[in-house]
Amino acid sequence: MKKIFALIALVALALASVGCESGDDSYKKVMAKGELVIGLDAYYPPMGFYDQDGDIVGFDIDLAVEVCARLGIKLRTVPITWENKEHELNSGAIDCIWNGMSVDSARASSMSLSDPYFKNGMYFVVKDSSLANMDSLMGKRIALQKGSTSQDHLVTSKIGMSAKEIIAFEDNLKALAALDSGDVDVVYVDEVIAKYLIYKYKKEYFFWVDPHIKEKLAVGFRKNDQALRNAVNDILNTMKIDGRFVKISMKWFGK
Repeated sequence: MKKIFALIALVALALASVGCESGDDSYKKVMAKGELVIGLDAYYPPMGFYDQDGDIVGFDIDLAVEVCARLGIKLRTVPITWENKEHELNSGAIDCIWNGMSVDSARASSMSLSDPYFKNGMYFVVKDSSLANMDSLMGKRIALQKGSTSQDHLVTSKIGMSAKEIIAFEDNLKALAALDSGDVDVVYVDEVIAKYLIYKYKKEYFFWVDPHIKEKLAVGFRKNDQALRNAVNDILNTMKIDGRFVKISMKWFGK
C-alpha cells in the first residue's frame, strides 16, 4: 500500500511540472478551464454510447471520469461524426479523441497518442447461418463504419476485394441495423462492439474473427499537446497499478 501511495505522489509531482518546457501549455489550459473535453462517436457501445436516459456512458467514459476526478476537473463529452474526428480535434473543439480509437500509422503521425490501453480485433458479423465460414463471405454486401480503420483493412483484404458492395455508414449501429433489415449480408466491425451486442443483448448473430487484424486502442491528442497527453497517460498507468482500471473493465467486459 505504501508503494502505491508513493507512486501516486510521484505522479502528482510529475503532473505539477507538466508543460513547463517547450512552451506547451496544453495541460495548463485544461486545468485553467476546469474541464477535459473529449470527442466521441456516441453510438459505439460499450466504449461510449447513449443509455436509455439519454446520458452518454461506457467503458471509455468511466476511464475519462476517473482521470478527470484525479486531476480535480470535470469531464465534458462532445458527440462527433467519426469521419471528422481529426478536424474536430485540430480546430480546438475538443481536447482529445477518446472512444475506442485504433492505433495506426496515420494516426500516430498526425496525433500525439497515449500508450495503448486496450487490445482489439475485427469481426465479420452475419445473421445468415448458411454463411458458415470465411470463404462463404466472398462476394457479399459488406457494411462498416465510415472513417474507421476497418475501412482501410477491408478494402485491401481478400474478402473486401471480392465484395459485391462495400457500404460505409456513419456509425456501427447503423451498419448493424442494415444487417438486421437484410440490406447487407455482413458487417465488418470492432471486436469490442460485436461481443458487447452479442452477449449483452443476446443478438442472434454469427461471427468470425479476422485472423489478420490485431489492434490496440489509444487516446488521441493534438500533435503538439504533449503535456496534456503525458498527464492523462500517467494517470491511466497509475490506474492500472492501483486496480481502478481493472474494476472498470470488469464492469463492462466481465474481465
